[in-house]
Amino acid sequence: MRNDRPWDKAVVIGASYAGLVTARVLADFFGEVVLVERDAVDEDTGAHPGAPQGYHAHAMLARGGQILERLFPGLRAELRAAGAPVFDYGEGIDFLLPAGPAPRHRTGVRIQTFTRDELERRLRRRVLALPQVRLSPSTRCTGLTRDSSGRVNGVTCRSQDARSAVAPETPESFELAADLVVDASGRSSSLTDWLSATGVAVPPKRSVKAKVTYTSMNFDRAEEGGPAHPDYYVAYQMLFAPSVPRAGVLLAVERNRWTCSLFGFEDQPPTDDTGYLAFAESLDNPRLAEQIRRRSVQEPARRYTNVDNQWRLYHTVKNWPDRLLALGDAVCVFNPVYGQGLTVAAMEAELLRRMLGRRRADGRLDGVGRAFQKKLGRLLLGPWTLSTNSDLMWSREGQPLAARFAHWYNTRLFHVAVEDAAVWATFVRVVNMVASPAVLFHPSVALKVLTVTRRRT
Repeated sequence: MRNDRPWDKAVVIGASYAGLVTARVLADFFGEVVLVERDAVDEDTGAHPGAPQGYHAHAMLARGGQILERLFPGLRAELRAAGAPVFDYGEGIDFLLPAGPAPRHRTGVRIQTFTRDELERRLRRRVLALPQVRLSPSTRCTGLTRDSSGRVNGVTCRSQDARSAVAPETPESFELAADLVVDASGRSSSLTDWLSATGVAVPPKRSVKAKVTYTSMNFDRAEEGGPAHPDYYVAYQMLFAPSVPRAGVLLAVERNRWTCSLFGFEDQPPTDDTGYLAFAESLDNPRLAEQIRRRSVQEPARRYTNVDNQWRLYHTVKNWPDRLLALGDAVCVFNPVYGQGLTVAAMEAELLRRMLGRRRADGRLDGVGRAFQKKLGRLLLGPWTLSTNSDLMWSREGQPLAARFAHWYNTRLFHVAVEDAAVWATFVRVVNMVASPAVLFHPSVALKVLTVTRRRT
């Protein structure tokens, strides 16, 4: 094998978003990358059939957009040509904080909005066009294979389609040998069961119930730049315990459409037209209802209720098998209301790229499995804490001290941010993962937070 690709074959379980960005990274290091996908997908498939959340509003934070542009040069311009707008976070978002409207000032944080359907289709086309990548659709992974030393050296599969590109002559069960196996199969991953069957004990996963329901709809948007288009690309009202149990987001997306997601805590936004509009009218940010009223063409409304936070604690497993990795929703699922999932998966792929890059010279893969999971555990701690601390505040009992402090501090921070554009810009950088949360505790910010007089809203 040439030095630029020191290893022969990698297998990625799952060809949704996390699997695609992982395959893109692996194609720089392996002579062959096989994407094993249980659903019947091809290069024209958009939102993954097995991802019901794919129809709802998705946020690509600035950090995630930067990583994707490095992995897929020109992606932003390609999406822009399809009508996905690019704009400054502060200038382009009508953002209603619990304390009032956020400043509409330039922040220096550039983002882009699009549907997950459009993003995945374009990523899938690019990844499958790579000469190193092969797709095995309609193929279910049924387990892992291990060598005499215990290293993972492949997967067992069952093809449900004789057209499989990997083993067209064997439409039943077969094995795929690999130098590295990556589980990116999402929240329905069977990896914990496979590990248990081989004597590897995995601690119980952490779960924090969000009790939030989404209902989403795509509908027509006035032509960008025209007189009927509003002066924003996103209108947002955030959930905030316990005072704001209803919220929503409106995103300008490709092909002159809006994606609108309404969400409620222990509440189900309706799917019928009349109820959907009435729910939007109950929000304090009027922009969502304004655009819903103006729609003339719409797509079906869809509801999604499975939004609990879940973390499989693979980083704590001491006897983690070598040559095996897990990432994406197969490890950690966030409440999507915070918009972290796409960006965190991109950060995980970037982490893998760095680790493999350091091992390229000596060609050693031994030890990479457990090392990756431990580093991944540290990477996930920040977004997990942000998501779960907020969700824990909906319950009146059992609120951890850390969650109560974060809620107290954020409440005061929001009252500062609505009046102070510099503090708002700092918050925006943190939310978009281009700055550490520590900057929100810098004396220049903390002093304002601690001395603010909370105004009535």
